[in-house]
Amino acid sequence: MNKTAETNFKAKKLIRTYCQTINAEPAMVFPLLCPVKEAQWLDGWQYHLIYSESGLAEEGCVFSTPQKGEQDTIWLITKHDKVNYEIQFTRFTPDSRTCVLNISVEPRNENTSSVHIEYAYTAISDDGNKFIAELTEEKFLSAVKFWEKSMNYFLETGERLKR
Repeated sequence: MNKTAETNFKAKKLIRTYCQTINAEPAMVFPLLCPVKEAQWLDGWQYHLIYSESGLAEEGCVFSTPQKGEQDTIWLITKHDKVNYEIQFTRFTPDSRTCVLNISVEPRNENTSSVHIEYAYTAISDDGNKFIAELTEEKFLSAVKFWEKSMNYFLETGERLKR
């Protein structure tokens, strides 16, 4: 019998959204939404590329990221639309949670983009429910605002912003 069946487990779901303002056109922003390129601009980003035909973000790309105190999270790019600047990542953290991450980039005004981000978490265990309970709006905003600041800094300077 699995862990969830033994405890009369009831999954929690959480959706968090944010819209970033990035100081570049979508054609410059979208390619940075890639596990390989993210390492160039986001301090602390670690990944292991498991599969990619091109070596970069593409539909079907698989990679993993380490999680403190948990098994590695496995990521699959389930949508990569270079024309409409939309990407979807589906993530699985064993014994904890799944997450669907949707990102779309659209022009805001000259040389500025709006980056719409939606994380939809679903717990698959009590540990996942705990993760969701601890992912406060404040914690979430801190992460996505640092990402926003980091990408803008990289686009302006060509360097990674240090935490």
